[in-house]
This record gives sequence, C-alpha cells and structure tokens, in this order.
Amino acid sequence: MTKVLVTGKLDAELGNKMSKEIKSSPFDFAMQRRESETLDMVRVALARKQVKLAFQPVVQTARPDHMAFYEGLLRVTDQQGRIIPAKDFIDVVEDTDMGRQLDALAIEKGMEALMEEPSLRLSINMSALTIGYAPWNEALLSALSEDPTVGERLIIEITERTALEKHETVKNFMSDLQSKGISFALDDFGAGYTSFKYLKDFYFDLIKIDGELIKGIHDDPDAQVLTEALLVLAHKLDMFAVAENVESYEDAAFLTTIGMDCMQGYYFGVPTFTPYWRLLDQLGKAG
Repeated sequence: MTKVLVTGKLDAELGNKMSKEIKSSPFDFAMQRRESETLDMVRVALARKQVKLAFQPVVQTARPDHMAFYEGLLRVTDQQGRIIPAKDFIDVVEDTDMGRQLDALAIEKGMEALMEEPSLRLSINMSALTIGYAPWNEALLSALSEDPTVGERLIIEITERTALEKHETVKNFMSDLQSKGISFALDDFGAGYTSFKYLKDFYFDLIKIDGELIKGIHDDPDAQVLTEALLVLAHKLDMFAVAENVESYEDAAFLTTIGMDCMQGYYFGVPTFTPYWRLLDQLGKAG
C-alpha cells in the first residue's frame, strides 16, 4: 500500500513538473521546433546539392560606380523551391557538421567563380570552427595549385564572435593564408563581441561594420558616434572599413561625409545569381 502511495505521489510530482514546464516555456518549444525544421531543411538541401552563391557588390565610397569587390552569399533551396538566405539558417547549423559542409561548399564555389572571371575580387564567409576541416582546405588548395594568383583576389570573412572564441587558431590560420596572398575581413564588427585587446593581434585587412549600426545611421546620433569611432580605429590599425546594410541615399550620404572606405547594401545592389560576368557570358552566347 505504501509503495502504491509513493509511486502515485512520484507520478503526480512528475506530471506537475512536466505540466509546469510546458506551460512556462511555449516559446522554447516553438524555438526547438523551428531549429529542428531548419536543420532538416539544410540537411535536405545538402543531400540534393541545392546550395549556391549569390553575389552582392561592395562599392568604393569615393567612386560608387566602381566595385571594390563582391561578397559571395550562401543560399539554399528548401523543399518548396524557395531560396533561403544564410541569415535564416546559419545560426542554427553553425556549430554542427552541416556548418562545416556549408563553409566547404562556399569556398569551393567561390574559387570556381574567381577562376571563371579573372577581374573578380571576391569575399567568402567562413566560421572559425571550420579551420582545419579537410574538405574546406582541399577546395582552397586545389584551386591555388591550379592558379596561385587566385589567392590574391580572395577575401575570407570571419565573424568576430567565432574569431574571439578561437583566438590562437584564427591567428595562426590567418598568418598561413596571408602568406599566400589571401586577405581577411572581420565580419559584423561592432556587433557586441569585440575584445579590442585581441584585435591588434589578428592583422585583418578590413573590417565590415555591423549592419545594425549602419541601417538608419543618418538619423541616429548614437550610431553615428560609434561608427565614426570604429572607422578611426580601423584606420589606426591600417584596415579598410566597409559599412554593411546601406539601404538609403541618406545613409550613404552620411557615410560618405565621414570617410567610410566602402559600402555594401541594397542601395547599391541586391545579391544575384547572375552577376555581370555571367550576364555578359549569357549575352555572348545569345548573340
């Protein structure tokens, strides 16, 4: 009898606990479901090889009609045929093996584009977690062995969060590849993770100032002060600065007045699967 009462009490306590957890965390449940669906979507896209790069221009501020370089932005196609940008899935997969696979595909496709168009200068994103991943290294080194000059037109973008998490690893990785002519960009600079005492150790060639600071900057005094400070810091450390998410004439005009080196955003061009060199090729074939 006692055993029955104890068992019943434990069952009741467990049931109450589960009930409280369900009632107290509907948001957590929804997030877990979304993450699971995102993982499934990326897994299927990788299996079907439905992964490609969209190209967005980065312009010179002093001469906006001149491209400084292009960024190759990862895209996957979901099961309904929709094109999904990296911002909608990268945070979920970055710490998984799928994150490594996506980075390897990005560098592979980026190197193909550089070899396809000799005038192209291109940046490709990667996580510091991918350093040492064999397929990524093989894709890079294979292209460099075929054409060593390709490295001089490649920029590798690493987010500041992962750069700081793998400080020594990133430092050694950059030193090795910079000796091959490859440049490095610190992505999402100013997003809130930066430890300035480490920044001087990395020798990044350029920084990309986080779009959250840039969007609407013409009417945001706080963002203006922070962005100008980051720009001065970049120049003191001999780095070029790129403003991300430039979406209006007013923002572009303000960034021009403070001496921003380069700008990127929808105001200058949307990411496209058919950049100028592929359009010219298509026109040539059509003619």
